[in-house]
Amino acid sequence: MSKFTCLVPFRSFLVTKVDVLPSAKRAFSSTAVRRSHDPMEPEIPPYQEKVGEAISTKKARLLYQSRKRGMLENGLLLSTFADRHLKSMTPALTEQYDRLINLPSNDWDIFYWATNVKPTPKEFDNEVMKMFKEHVKNTNREARYYQPEVITF
Repeated sequence: MSKFTCLVPFRSFLVTKVDVLPSAKRAFSSTAVRRSHDPMEPEIPPYQEKVGEAISTKKARLLYQSRKRGMLENGLLLSTFADRHLKSMTPALTEQYDRLINLPSNDWDIFYWATNVKPTPKEFDNEVMKMFKEHVKNTNREARYYQPEVITF
């Protein structure tokens, strides 16, 4: 088994060499679900759907999650979509939206489905996805350069 050497800070002024085995480079968790076949990709824990969550709490959580995507394109698209539609969504539509933004492990998938670059999987091809695709078309030519103000439920 090969090993590599890395420099590790030792005290505040010394640096020491440490031999690290390849198996020790990344921590392993048996409770996480690997969604990529690349062993260098981080493991993503499975999404646990919230049971018995109040609808106002769920909508507030979804608004936050729509705004904080870690990807500018989806942050803008989902936050403007949530601003326009989330308040009036029924509990069933809210559940569909929850599954849409939380189950896919890759935000680029959501973006590609919404822009019709990739076909939408059957489990996500529902009323909310149709609404989202229509929103993404931006037929009114609205400027969406920033996220809207936070709404309360």
